Amino acid sequence: MRILVVGAGSTGGYFGACLARHGRDVTFLVRERRAAALRDHGLVVHADAGDFKIQPQLLQAGEIRGPYDLILLTVKSFGLEQAIRDITPAVGEQTLILPVLNGMRHISTLGEVFGKEKVLGGLCKIHSTLNKDGEILQMSALHQLSYGEQDGHDSARVRQLDAVLSDCGFDNRLSMTIQNDMWEKWLLLSTLGAVTCLSRGNTQQVVRSAGGEALLQAIYSEVLAVITACGYQPRPAVIAATLQMLSNPETPLTSSMYRDLDQGFSVEADQIIGDLVDRANAHALPVPLLNAVYVNLQVYQQTRQAG
Repeated sequence: MRILVVGAGSTGGYFGACLARHGRDVTFLVRERRAAALRDHGLVVHADAGDFKIQPQLLQAGEIRGPYDLILLTVKSFGLEQAIRDITPAVGEQTLILPVLNGMRHISTLGEVFGKEKVLGGLCKIHSTLNKDGEILQMSALHQLSYGEQDGHDSARVRQLDAVLSDCGFDNRLSMTIQNDMWEKWLLLSTLGAVTCLSRGNTQQVVRSAGGEALLQAIYSEVLAVITACGYQPRPAVIAATLQMLSNPETPLTSSMYRDLDQGFSVEADQIIGDLVDRANAHALPVPLLNAVYVNLQVYQQTRQAG
């Protein structure tokens, strides 16, 4: 299976490097600056289980000469439009597209462009970042990649994919409930992103502040109401465990959106929070806290762009 990994940042770089290290045919589609750095220094991964380095196969936009069997799409959500243009030459009749972007909007977007049948449901759970040298730093032992047919049915192609992704140094998971899994990840990351960006701190600081735990629970309730209205089938055990994890005063959690904001980078405001607000409006659901967070993030983006 020829695999094209779109992006070689902390997520795509990690999973792609693991795949390549274990003998899979992996090519990374990257920008010019990243390509130059990787050619000079290789792709270095500081993994929880030990450091390793690969010399990756690289392509840049415009250099694709034919279809790939699997496209692992790992760009930030605001980079999806450009990524679609870049990968179009790589999409053939049998190509599978496995996106692990945040939120849910990208699923319909990719389906509209390439055909719904080509797009799998997918998500990843990993705590990773790039250090100052562009090396991947895994910040905890968590490194899970989940995937499945959007409608949950078993198929020969996802079984083949599961075999290819197995035994590659990370936790791979073929899911027959991938849509629900994706809703639940959005529930976690949007609550975490909303509460940390609004408070400009981690969850430990929030829940140790007067009114902080109530704020977190209220935002969580708004998100849960929206995704349930949009088709999520609630799993009470998961809902309770997620809220308990977010509210744990002993564990300081932050989101990637908060870390991007803290460093002055562009953030996935529209895809993680704005899309929830739009869906809430479509279902006539009041979400005053999510709306406040979204306004806050839009002002941040305007200030950033003006600067």
